Amino acid sequence: MTALCLTAGGALGAICRYLLGKWFGRFQSTIPFPIPMLFVNIAGSFGLGLFFGGFYGGIPAEAYTDPWFLFGGVGFFGAFTTFSTFSMEAFHLLEKREYPTLLIYTGLSVGGAFLSFGTGLWIGG
Repeated sequence: MTALCLTAGGALGAICRYLLGKWFGRFQSTIPFPIPMLFVNIAGSFGLGLFFGGFYGGIPAEAYTDPWFLFGGVGFFGAFTTFSTFSMEAFHLLEKREYPTLLIYTGLSVGGAFLSFGTGLWIGG
């Protein structure tokens, strides 16, 4: 059951990330940092916070045993957001020596994800 929940949620999350990333990619030419992944990670963090707040009323310690959390929290939102792609894109900015853009991108990504998770948790609860 665990593998099924993770697989189904992960597949849906990955597909949604791809489609939303493609859609936001249309705006890339006017913004100097990777806007698709920035938006996906912030939106996914908000969604995970909303999921926790709305479904559990907070962050329960026993969430990893719940099939809905495995499907939505780990599967869907785990595949929807991606720290590895964020890291690759940030490193690429570092390699190109685009330091101001790197600072803006990493600050918006980390700060935005943190704040959007908290906002989603608050709204959901």
